[in-house]
Amino acid sequence: MKVLISGICGHMGRELCSLIRSGKGDIELSCGVDCVGAEKGGSDASVKVFGAFDDVDIPFDVIIDFSHHSATQNLLRFATDRKKGLVIATTGQTDEEKALIYSASSTLPVFFASNYSIGVATLIKMAKTAVRAMPEADIEIVEAHHNCKLDAPSGTALSIFEAVKSVRNDSVMKCGRSGQCKRTENEVGIHSLRMANVAGRHEIHITTDSEELVIKHEAFSRGVFAKGALDAALFLKDKPSGLYGMEDLLGDK
Repeated sequence: MKVLISGICGHMGRELCSLIRSGKGDIELSCGVDCVGAEKGGSDASVKVFGAFDDVDIPFDVIIDFSHHSATQNLLRFATDRKKGLVIATTGQTDEEKALIYSASSTLPVFFASNYSIGVATLIKMAKTAVRAMPEADIEIVEAHHNCKLDAPSGTALSIFEAVKSVRNDSVMKCGRSGQCKRTENEVGIHSLRMANVAGRHEIHITTDSEELVIKHEAFSRGVFAKGALDAALFLKDKPSGLYGMEDLLGDK
């Protein structure tokens, strides 16, 4: 399988290049696309980097996107035109951009997740079970990332909240707290920390008057997300059009 990396010159694009070259599965690096253009050379000069999708003239089988959510429209147009599977590993999409992703999945296989760690996917499954078992508990979500991360709360924290809401339909998200604001009954607090080079840490606190359950996941390097994206690319091989996520990948495993 030949992979085109969108956002190849960024931190995650370079991480992905390194992992592919280390011999991850039956995967070969085809080329990359990045707005900085070919002069940056991706992770090294041996990979061809195009400045725009329309310039790509090298065969590939699947696209892995680690660029920026603002590229969503061009990315989807390119994938649809080439009829290639797409792994979207960026976060921070607007509602309009998400709608475009859902629409594109009707004509091509799209893997879309806020976090590509198997551990985080497992945390989300465990969180649903715990929230269902402790219906009276207060729930708080805490996420921490490096000081260059742009979006807050993280896409993963939002996914954890959506998992909680799927069990408790009346849940209301509250991002941060300040001033005089008593906690409401249906509130789910989300708190974001930005510091140093933290790769990613997520916790969900499920607390009653008599006990507390804390489910925590911490990534020790960004490599775990690159590996998950490659697993997703392999998962898409020969898949029909549709929208896929980490629950599908866990089920496949």
